[in-house]
Amino acid sequence: MTQSLSSARVDLNPHQVDAALFALRSPLSRGVILADEVGLGKTIEAALVIAQRWWERRRKILLIVPASLRKQWAQELFEKFALPSTILDGATVKERKKAGEDRPFASEAAIIITSYEFGGRQSEELAKIPWDLVVFDEAHKLRNVYKADAKARAVKLRESLKAAPKLLLTATPLQNNLMELYGLVSILDEHYFGSPEAFRAEFGNRTDTAGLGVLGARLRPISVRTLRRQVQRDGLIKYTDRRLKTYDFTPRKIEQELYEAMNRYLQRDDTLAIGQNGRHLVTLMLRRILGSSSFAVAQTLSKIIARLERREAIDADTLDDLDDQATTNDEWAEADGEADVDALEDTHVDNLPEQDGAKLSAEIAELRGILAMASSLEGNAKADVLVGALPQVLDEIVARNGQRKVVIFTESVRTQAFLRDTLEANGFAGQVAILNGANADTQSKAIYRDWIATNAGVGRISGSKTADMKAALVDAFRNEKTILIATESGAEGINLQFCSLLVNYDLPWNPQRIEQRIGRCHRYGQKIDVTVINFINLENRAEARVFQLLEQKFNLFSGVFGASDEVLGAIESGVDVERRILEIVQQCRNAPDIDAAFDQLQLELQFDIDQAKKDARDRLLAEVDDKVVDRLKSARDGVKKRLEGFKAHLAILAKGALPEARFHADHPGRFDYDGKTWTTEWPEADERGWQFFRLIEGSLAADLVAATKAAPPLAVQELTFALDQYDGNLSDVAGLRGQSGWMQAAGLRLASNAQTEDHVILTGQSDGGQIVHGETLARLMLVPATAGATDPPDEGALAALNAMTVAEGDRLGAEAQTRLGRYLDEESQKLDLWREDARLSFESEIARLKKEAKQKTSASRTPGMALDTKVALQREAASLTREADAMNRAYYERMSELDSEVNRILDEVVAKLGLEPTHAPLFVARWRVV
Repeated sequence: MTQSLSSARVDLNPHQVDAALFALRSPLSRGVILADEVGLGKTIEAALVIAQRWWERRRKILLIVPASLRKQWAQELFEKFALPSTILDGATVKERKKAGEDRPFASEAAIIITSYEFGGRQSEELAKIPWDLVVFDEAHKLRNVYKADAKARAVKLRESLKAAPKLLLTATPLQNNLMELYGLVSILDEHYFGSPEAFRAEFGNRTDTAGLGVLGARLRPISVRTLRRQVQRDGLIKYTDRRLKTYDFTPRKIEQELYEAMNRYLQRDDTLAIGQNGRHLVTLMLRRILGSSSFAVAQTLSKIIARLERREAIDADTLDDLDDQATTNDEWAEADGEADVDALEDTHVDNLPEQDGAKLSAEIAELRGILAMASSLEGNAKADVLVGALPQVLDEIVARNGQRKVVIFTESVRTQAFLRDTLEANGFAGQVAILNGANADTQSKAIYRDWIATNAGVGRISGSKTADMKAALVDAFRNEKTILIATESGAEGINLQFCSLLVNYDLPWNPQRIEQRIGRCHRYGQKIDVTVINFINLENRAEARVFQLLEQKFNLFSGVFGASDEVLGAIESGVDVERRILEIVQQCRNAPDIDAAFDQLQLELQFDIDQAKKDARDRLLAEVDDKVVDRLKSARDGVKKRLEGFKAHLAILAKGALPEARFHADHPGRFDYDGKTWTTEWPEADERGWQFFRLIEGSLAADLVAATKAAPPLAVQELTFALDQYDGNLSDVAGLRGQSGWMQAAGLRLASNAQTEDHVILTGQSDGGQIVHGETLARLMLVPATAGATDPPDEGALAALNAMTVAEGDRLGAEAQTRLGRYLDEESQKLDLWREDARLSFESEIARLKKEAKQKTSASRTPGMALDTKVALQREAASLTREADAMNRAYYERMSELDSEVNRILDEVVAKLGLEPTHAPLFVARWRVV
């Protein structure tokens, strides 16, 4: 896996490599759960596994993720691992089918990324493809699959992807009861725990140490969980906190009148513009625009009035001020709001039904009145507070050793433009960049053109204008600008850990959206505590209660890293919270009603997240601290050594294959070639605009490797190694000084249906008959040498080399077979436990029936009982006894069926494990050390 590690543009931590290796450990694995606590980089762990499969050319790879995370995944895969991906949704699939691509999901040209909602709808298509790997991000969305009906999205996904190896990523695999763990494991492998009844019978809701210990042991082969405290003890990651700053403001009189007029309009359920289809989603979007700024409201009102004058209701284009519409629609569809989404996305325009002309005219007149108020506004009270507070807060950030930078989030593209102009006119001229879904403004285009010119030929340009525009604007913010104003759509997929000040200019009602905003800055790599600024409108009771809910119930704005994760993991979807808030705002007409409704919502959101449950989760899924810490410390040294060795060999290959290259004296992995500077270190490449010399598809390194491997076996030569020219100490090679002999290199491939291993076997001996170990010969090949002609070895020397090569090949084959045998033992043990689960389930049910029958019989013998009651009880007892007997017979039949099924599965496993060795000669050489 070192190839994938060395080509990644990311500082890898040992626990991440450890988790990836765990996922790749067994070629027979049906998948694993990566359950590290939040902030430890499960995305990186999964990406390492994906990269490994990609370079093995196992490229049918599917990612199923929440709709709001699709772009982030695509960006991370490309930027950090140079992996191509494509996002498939309803629109893109339709386009591809129009273009003649009948099966878009079957493409191997890129990793497929789709949402839970669209994946569920396309489950029949997904089932047709033999996936090499399927990754579920935020996999806790599937944890209740065990109690869902066959039509449920989770069940469809489980059944359609049953045969695929999987990675399940979740920080909260267990929230309320142990059956949720059963649900997740059934996604991986339906045989792992047998039936839900078997799992309940054995584990139920046990919280005793012995019960959790047994279950933890069962889970250990398929799940890994690293805790923040373990990594902190290893001294690898420093976690920062969140600090909340809240600024109150009082809107101007006309601003308040505008809000109240628009609020009254939105609360009516008979408005023609909003219509009846998709009413909830349309109203939500209008309220988001209203909550942003009066400038956003004015232009949206103009569009609504124009449509009403054409007797047309609001459509998606009317709401284009929100450039994250597509993501919002997908989130609502995922949360079973498909009817609203379908109505909004319907491109067929229906004229408004014939209405009383007076009603239509009255609504147009009402909206024109509101528009007049909005258009008359020249300032904004909230913006005034922002302008006044920002310089002081930026000074505070700098005083805490942070950078003088702030990212401001707004939901509205028009508010974004207003804020840019306001800040530019109030002390921040030339210091503001904006980021949204289109970035069609002149300044953004200029930044993009400069970035393309600067990065031409250094491997950072993806070819996707959207992705490259984001990269250009983030670079401009990092290197030149003080302020970045971003919309949700613009910020998808970007990382801003160099910025530690964030402003929520407006506040989404979906807590997961806010977490994603803050997560842009508050993430691994952040150097200081992140300050989060929010604004409270003193004249808006609902807005104040929304803030209170998000702060106190969801822990979003302050506290230690990951404090909000426990709560967010407890809710299926932030859309559900958003809908409840919308209901309150739509229905409540005064402050007491609003308070009463929010008090009730607070009670409904009583998340049962106590320390005992968190401790139970960790006891089940995390290993003992000291053991983990020791292993991670060891892994840290191992990863570093492996990477250094791999990069050194890659540089040696370049030196041999590119005689015209000029290597730098101060760094063995840096050289000039073809007018460019190349380096094996990615941070250095990015900082200096050099080429990152890494082994990825289509790269210089990959071309050199391919050309070298394609070369024919070398002719026999004499290699004279000059030990004094080697810069270092090779004690075992030094022992060969003054000696000579023969050496041979051969390739060995050990192939099975489960996995393939490639080895290079080096064998050799001196003229005096001393055998030289292969590792010594490998180090000898690092020493500068000259080549000259020589005669081939005599038959005796060649026969000795061949015999050693065969013996070493046999040894490597036996080791591989032993490893495969261990994997077989694991599969066999898993199947035995599956059979045992079924036995316990049957025995538990039979025992229950017999106990009930005995109780009925005993009750029927109660003195003085009426005869008809006595007879009824005895008949019920007899019926229960017959049911127990029938279940007893079914038990033996089921055990026989299970034995046959176990044998069938084992036969399949054994068929995968047969090794076939293939030898390939590389070279024979005469060696001499001087």
